[in-house]
Amino acid sequence: PAHKRENDISDPEHRYLMTVLATSNNQFFEVSKVELNRPGPSYSIDTVKEFLKKYNHGVEIFFITGADAFLEIDSWYKSEELVQLCQFVAVTRPGYDLNKLNQKFKKIIKIMEIPALSISSTDIRRRVREEKSIKYLLPHEVEKYIYKKGLYRKM
Repeated sequence: PAHKRENDISDPEHRYLMTVLATSNNQFFEVSKVELNRPGPSYSIDTVKEFLKKYNHGVEIFFITGADAFLEIDSWYKSEELVQLCQFVAVTRPGYDLNKLNQKFKKIIKIMEIPALSISSTDIRRRVREEKSIKYLLPHEVEKYIYKKGLYRKM
């Protein structure tokens, strides 16, 4: 993501492959390398526009993100245009209050309430680095991949 510092994220190819593993049993998900193949910073608006072009506006695109990320949407590149192009779904997370969301965005998003599981990629990376278990925090195939590739051991 263009707004994240490089040392806060995993190698793009690893993130792509873990997403493939996590969604492989669900026919309603398609994993794309469009952002990996784009030179320079990659912005969500460009990705959504590319998907709309690819599918000739014949599909509804859902942008699913955690409440923590969505609370920062005011800082996203062309955020007001972006929310008009796709349906945003903000997934609740413990400790993040979507009532703090800017009113202009609050009216156009769907909120998906999930059980109070405090799982984040930051926490998973920290747990691996500290040699703590990540079992049940993500799909088993992704857990196996992380250990097989030695991800997050040193950051």
